[in-house]
Amino acid sequence: MTVRTPTAVAPSPPGRIGSSIPAKELLSYLDVLGSWRDRRKAELDELDQAALTADDADALSADVVLSMAVWKAVSDRYELILLTWDSGRVGPTETERISTLIWGGLDTGTTGPAGSLAVSLPEACTLSDALAGTLRAKLALEPGDADRAARLRQLRAQVERINDLVTREPANTRNQAIANHHDLDRRVTDATAKNKRGADIGGLIGQLEMDAARTERDLIVGAATRRERAADVAKARSLRTDLEAEGHAVRALADRCVAAVTPAPRLGVPDVTALGAVPNTPAELEKYLTRLDAVRRALSQAQSAYSAALARRDEMAALLDAYQVKAAGVVRSEPIKNDLAELYRRGRETLDTEPVDLVRLGALVAAYQSYLREAR
Repeated sequence: MTVRTPTAVAPSPPGRIGSSIPAKELLSYLDVLGSWRDRRKAELDELDQAALTADDADALSADVVLSMAVWKAVSDRYELILLTWDSGRVGPTETERISTLIWGGLDTGTTGPAGSLAVSLPEACTLSDALAGTLRAKLALEPGDADRAARLRQLRAQVERINDLVTREPANTRNQAIANHHDLDRRVTDATAKNKRGADIGGLIGQLEMDAARTERDLIVGAATRRERAADVAKARSLRTDLEAEGHAVRALADRCVAAVTPAPRLGVPDVTALGAVPNTPAELEKYLTRLDAVRRALSQAQSAYSAALARRDEMAALLDAYQVKAAGVVRSEPIKNDLAELYRRGRETLDTEPVDLVRLGALVAAYQSYLREAR
């Protein structure tokens, strides 16, 4: 079967995150990206139809779904960029936002050890290229207007992209990545030489495209996984520092409250340092973040409870003073004035004795209010 739509190749992105990209460069990129998006969608539609009639249609369905999900993520981000672009009516602020939309993370539906991964728009486009190449190779489809020399040129460009990705690999995986790259480089060189000699490379090029696509995809996903893990570690460390400072403050608040009023709340104030150092492994890091969130919620609850007890004391003190002022203006009977003066004296006496008995104070304030209401 022949796929009529030529293979789309992701455009090179301009600028970098946080920079203001010149409008002329943005216009050029958006034109090429829009063309790539449309061609890739047409290509995926044809690949989808071919996969439905393939003998191993069920095995191919996951690749098709993932390819469509990545394309949809790219398309949605492209639409957001167009809205921000506003037909070119942009200034430095808007172009900087567009730079963030290009280089910031978007959820492609690709999964890693910790779940869904966020990659940049250029990475998502390259990933889409790799996934489409894998599908073509699995379906053994020839591009309608691309000869073998063009496919080999695309493979050579892909091998160069893989080389760039290999340089970013950590030490524990770099040697294997280098070996994989060297193997692909050798195979592309051999296939190119055979093609120049007129040899039939039909049986080589499909598998080579599949291996190159899988290698590039794995490197992109691996890099995104490491970035997210590093971001989670940084987030955990920052949150732990914040919670340590918050914990000190809440414990001081609790001590002050217990000394100032009775009955006082008796909530435990967790110490985040008891969780130990921030781990680096994904599974342990996920658990650690969950525990940090539990500490955060516990500290918030404790702060609210202890603050409320102190606020209750202050509220009743303000009410007692307000009722006294009101009584001075409306009460004429000397006996009632004496009774209210005694209630006020006892209320102030309670307030001046720490810890303040909130139950007794509440009763005295309520009695003052009730007596004043009936005496008017």
